[in-house]
Amino acid sequence: MKRLICASAFVALIATLAFFETRAVGQTPVSSPATAPDPHRAMVTRYCVGCHNARAKVGGLALDSLNLQTPANDAATWEKALRKLRGHLMPPPGSPQPPQKDVDSFVAWMENTLDTNAKGPKAGYVPIQRLNRTEYASAVKALIGVDVNEKEILPQDIQVEGFDNIAESLTTSPAFLDQYISAARLLAKAGVGDMRPPISSWSYKAGGNQDPEMPFPPGIRAAMAFTHNFPADGEYRFSTAFDDQSIGLYNRGLQNRTTQVILIDGKVVFKGDIGGAEDLRLANVKGTDGWAQILERFQKIPVKLTAGPHTIILGFTERSHVESEDNVGTGGGGAFGGRGTGAPMANLANPQNNAIEIKGPYNPTGITDSKTRPMIFVCDPKAIGELPCAKQIAQNLAHRAYSRPVTEADLAYLMRFYNEGRLDNQPFDKGVEQIVAAVLASPDFLYRAIDPPAGALAVKSSGAGGEQTGAGGASAAPAFALDDLALASRLSFFLWNQGPDDVLLGLAERGALHDPRSLDAQVDRMLADPRAETLVTSFALKWLNVDDLTAVVPDAQIFPEFSDGLRTDFASEIELFLKSVLLDNHDVRELLTSDQTFLDERLARHYGVTGIHGPQFRRVKLDDPARFGLLGKGAVLLRTSYGDRTSPVLRGAWVLDKLMGTPPTPPPPNVVVDLTQKAGEKPKTLRARLERHRTDAVCSGCHSVIDPYGLALENFTVTGQWRTVDREAHEPIDAGSTLVTGTPVNGPVALRNALLARPDQFPQAVTEKLMMYAIGRKLAYHDMTQVRAIVQAAAKHDYRFAEIVHGVVRSDAFREQAPPVAPNTAGQTVASN
Repeated sequence: MKRLICASAFVALIATLAFFETRAVGQTPVSSPATAPDPHRAMVTRYCVGCHNARAKVGGLALDSLNLQTPANDAATWEKALRKLRGHLMPPPGSPQPPQKDVDSFVAWMENTLDTNAKGPKAGYVPIQRLNRTEYASAVKALIGVDVNEKEILPQDIQVEGFDNIAESLTTSPAFLDQYISAARLLAKAGVGDMRPPISSWSYKAGGNQDPEMPFPPGIRAAMAFTHNFPADGEYRFSTAFDDQSIGLYNRGLQNRTTQVILIDGKVVFKGDIGGAEDLRLANVKGTDGWAQILERFQKIPVKLTAGPHTIILGFTERSHVESEDNVGTGGGGAFGGRGTGAPMANLANPQNNAIEIKGPYNPTGITDSKTRPMIFVCDPKAIGELPCAKQIAQNLAHRAYSRPVTEADLAYLMRFYNEGRLDNQPFDKGVEQIVAAVLASPDFLYRAIDPPAGALAVKSSGAGGEQTGAGGASAAPAFALDDLALASRLSFFLWNQGPDDVLLGLAERGALHDPRSLDAQVDRMLADPRAETLVTSFALKWLNVDDLTAVVPDAQIFPEFSDGLRTDFASEIELFLKSVLLDNHDVRELLTSDQTFLDERLARHYGVTGIHGPQFRRVKLDDPARFGLLGKGAVLLRTSYGDRTSPVLRGAWVLDKLMGTPPTPPPPNVVVDLTQKAGEKPKTLRARLERHRTDAVCSGCHSVIDPYGLALENFTVTGQWRTVDREAHEPIDAGSTLVTGTPVNGPVALRNALLARPDQFPQAVTEKLMMYAIGRKLAYHDMTQVRAIVQAAAKHDYRFAEIVHGVVRSDAFREQAPPVAPNTAGQTVASN
């Protein structure tokens, strides 16, 4: 039996660390009730030493080799052990379990001991950090005003724990760099613009991309809407089309008159009638020639427009599809589409048939209303001369892009590109375009680096005492404070996902940012700015793994109620909800408890909420506590499922990782779990199938911890609807379980209460992930003391999000940098520079 317990412990806790005996090797135990009270010593001896001793070494660990009296000497080990304890992953299920009150007491004592006797470094090392594609797009828009769809021009970045801004993972290959250079050229051209661009053609179709419930101006139906960026002022010609399906057999689509309209920025620029007796006669008598004559009215419609983005709507005026009930096809007999016919009435006003071509510009007159050119052309070459103006443009762009003072060497480098752009008598704008491209492709723009003070050393790691190496760790060498410019850059990318603005950069250049009052004031200012919404889109959505809802595609036969429009609603709800809690500076625990959400009519109907009408999202107070907070959000429930079934394992692991900050041990490699219904067997509930899987002794060690959290959410389907009966087994859903702590839970309300039993648990999970995102590296053991200090300080302010942000910014981990750890190849310390 003892061997079985030890084997289970090894599977569940491989590569993790447990508790340690109270004496060091070769030493006599020292009694010190003040630092290691007898109850804690007794718990370690009773529940840990049986497997983790010098003789058994389960998991490669000898528990009697370290001293419990001085845990700070082995802080890295104890931090891992504490995380396992908080998640109840240790001791492993199947082994004797200490009472929960003893676990809580031990965790509190150990955390306090580590925090009051901290010996580790205050900061870690963050290597040179490339802008990820989201940061690049945001920084480009702030610099030259060009909207960038980063997914179309740049490759996907590697994610670490959901985040794509972790420095060590942002590597660069030659092919990767080519894409960034190509993007720089494309964006520079878009920013500068072409004063006399060639005539081009663009086509748009509604297809399946147009949401049929999207709101349009009153009186408009069967419409499509899109935004087009026009390259220059001039005349553009619009042509619309009708296909054979909309015309129908015997030209049925022309039997009734309808009016097609084109609106640009809300104004009607074209209105044309089609159909009715005259058009029907023309098409019937002249055939193809008659139809071409009809369509001529909708071709090459001239419209004068200025450069830049314009919103275009193509649709039809509000009018009945037919003039009488005699023409309505409802199925049945008949041959000509009348009442009771089997063929419905052909309809020209069908949004899926909308198509439009834009061609131009004809007779371009320049670019008079550009949002991008004023951000680039900060001077008039006609007033001060072309060369001085080019230098001024280069200086302004480089200063803002590099987030530092510009040197003469910087200017000389950029002016080389300007001169090359002017070869062959090219206009001034072409030279400026090359300056912009050079700035956007410059390492000073693409990368963020923290320069160490002169003489700083990269220290080799001794590997002793659990010391960490690599980007997340640090050596014993003292950390150094970031200079004001580096601090401004880190703060701005943290809160805005882009470089510092003029205010922040000005403070940094004056050396005023290290004043705590000045730093706090900037945090408050930046959190109040709309650009802080990136804390939702780039931090919160990725932390919770709900940033890409297309990753799960519900089976249309099992979930016919699901649609792409509903998926979009899920994304809108979760984003608006996160903004309302985080950016309105609420207690972060309201992410779990809030009875407020945001719904439109379609999503409300899906959730079973009544009284919501129209496609606009609005704040709604929920009556059903099962829907409160994150646990009731469709985005979360969809993302933690498979396309054909729910997954208590995925949902349970999500709760442990995202909400508790105690991710479970990854499954062993090559594990295959088949939970499909067996052919010929009576259908069983997913819970019953999962129970069969959990009888495997190898699997039960982890799943006994994970599954109860997920089973509590089993009343929610893949698409987030509430159910009480399993559709396949026709049996009631059983959402009851007992957590490994011994706490019974039955549904999302009880699960939420269990998660909040320790008030600081969820705030600590939020703080850890926020600090990781802010610094751009994985946290190391030495960061946990600061994380707990931030949480304790925020508790005095009801764990409000802004207090946690302030705590992160004030921390040594954020404001300082450790020297890099260099490999020890010659037994000597290596200089970092």
